[in-house]
Amino acid sequence: MTIVDESKKALADQTLAVDKHILMKCHIPPSMDDRHRKQTAFEIVKTVDPENHRLSWINIDYPSWALRAERWQTLESLPDGRTKYETWEVFGGILAYVVKWYLGKSLDMSFRAFVTGLKDRCEPR
Repeated sequence: MTIVDESKKALADQTLAVDKHILMKCHIPPSMDDRHRKQTAFEIVKTVDPENHRLSWINIDYPSWALRAERWQTLESLPDGRTKYETWEVFGGILAYVVKWYLGKSLDMSFRAFVTGLKDRCEPR
């Protein structure tokens, strides 16, 4: 994920903030092998809420009538000292059906791989 300007040029300040643009390189299905097709997603940050540990962005690659995609990520401290991480993405617009049909299973695999990778990185072994 890279913080960029409207022309997709990387900014020196990589701090997330509301209304900043982000460009993500996505591997769908999940793989870090560059021989697989990579997608990019151009997004704009809508929520940065450090107090409640929430972050959201929306996709701006398409007109909203064609495809809307909003992603949320949250963290919650649990009473036992662990942290609960949740992420979800909501799609709308007429192309949402195409995304579900064409990428649905791969997106699900990618979300699961991201969460597994995050867990492996954060939890001591």
